Amino acid sequence: MTWFKQRYQSPLGPMVLVGDEQYLTGLFFEDQPALVDITEAQVGWTKPQLAARDWLDDYFAGHRPAINRVPIKPELTPFRTKVIQALQRVPYGQTTTYRQLSDRIQAGVSQPQNKARAVGGAVGHNPILLFVPCHRVIGQDGSLTGYSAGLARKKWLLGFER
Repeated sequence: MTWFKQRYQSPLGPMVLVGDEQYLTGLFFEDQPALVDITEAQVGWTKPQLAARDWLDDYFAGHRPAINRVPIKPELTPFRTKVIQALQRVPYGQTTTYRQLSDRIQAGVSQPQNKARAVGGAVGHNPILLFVPCHRVIGQDGSLTGYSAGLARKKWLLGFER
């Protein structure tokens, strides 16, 4: 399979879009560690990356583009996939906590456990920023907690969405 990477200039700094011919598999800021392997990626635009570029243009213009406009496919464990799916249901301009995500992914479980720490680990390994809005997760006390792209960017994104 051939992987492609392309640069996107956001208001928060340069980002890298990674994917193949069918899916966007990664979006991260250039100055943060990549959670997807881009060593063999060729420079070039694919249809998913073009869709992602248009989505990002709309997002940073203050619109609320639908997530489903871009085909994404993060490569994750089943647990992390559940967390990512729950994150994608956090509405634009709203926040959630690690505990709330833990409760959400265990809905219907007869004896749910507090998996907030495991959820935090999954959120921290989100390979597709913004499309999977991990910046919308805050601490139980309302504090800004870790963000792989930096707390200054998280604060900006939350303020921008409000």
